[in-house]
Amino acid sequence: MAPTSLLYAQDNAQGAARSSVASGAVSQGARRKKVVILATGGTIAGVGEEGKSTGYASGQLSVDDLLKDVPQLSQVADVEAYQVCNVNSDDITAPIWLDLARTIDDMSLRSDVTGFVVTHGTDTMDETAYFLNLALKTGKPVVVTGSMRPSTATSADGPMNLYQAVVTAAAAESRAKGVLVAFSGRLYNARDVQKTSTHSMTTMSGGENGSCGTIRDDKIFYTSQTTKLHTGHTEFDVSELVDLPKVSVLYFNVDADPDLIAFAAQRSQGLVIAGAGGGEFSQRFARAIAALDIPVVVSSRVGSGVIMSSTMVCKNAIPGNDLPPMKAAVLLRLALTVTQNPALIARMFDVY
Repeated sequence: MAPTSLLYAQDNAQGAARSSVASGAVSQGARRKKVVILATGGTIAGVGEEGKSTGYASGQLSVDDLLKDVPQLSQVADVEAYQVCNVNSDDITAPIWLDLARTIDDMSLRSDVTGFVVTHGTDTMDETAYFLNLALKTGKPVVVTGSMRPSTATSADGPMNLYQAVVTAAAAESRAKGVLVAFSGRLYNARDVQKTSTHSMTTMSGGENGSCGTIRDDKIFYTSQTTKLHTGHTEFDVSELVDLPKVSVLYFNVDADPDLIAFAAQRSQGLVIAGAGGGEFSQRFARAIAALDIPVVVSSRVGSGVIMSSTMVCKNAIPGNDLPPMKAAVLLRLALTVTQNPALIARMFDVY
């Protein structure tokens, strides 16, 4: 923990120095802010039939192509761009996550870098944002964005989302807030954000906690900040990892086959159960879970609400707090890099 905390403190100290520059503490000749854009593909880089918003191919445009559509970025900050990968976000993998996290952490040590923007497909954007929120060790702003319409659609939303993400990443007030998602004029904490519609341009939602801010032109208005631990305050170290432990998510429904639990457990180091209601499932499911010797986290398929230990059907399972199943899986994968002790993992679900 000491090296991580020291890195975070040094990073914040550098940021404080740059904040004094922004506030006019030094001459007007101070260098401009620099935002690094790391592109991973997704709809924002998608191409299809001119004017249509469906039937396109994701991950076709390079990051340089994306920048050509937003010339106004030069008025906000100097931009440095990197192509991490160029895929549909359903093809994002743990090795891509780890490469992205190490790249951001390494580049955050540069004194000329103010913040980062990650362009990403919306399908798994909430998962990637939450992983980075737990794994990164920088206090510099990291903002994830994308689009619901490809670049060739009428009124494509990618250029505006990218512009607003850079505005957010360049802002001094965005520091030390954890990873953020900028989408359709709103800002969301990485822990809260979730995709909620298959087609709406306002698909991103903060659920019961709502958004944490609003973006209008080049101005940001923050209204809240998460109290959950993140970035430099977490215990996760991914700097030497080449992959993450495998965690499978099983969805409970009427007559769900409990044999699937044993099947998945043979191929996983941990399980997440997407239970009904407050994380409930059948007695057959409960007996199958009770027989396992790997950590099992219980979440809910309903989309909101807190899973409490007092209402758990299986007392040997771990309550997933208010995390949806896919985010519970992200946290469990990282938790398993530290421990397999259910009590310690339960604590992580409380603080992260």
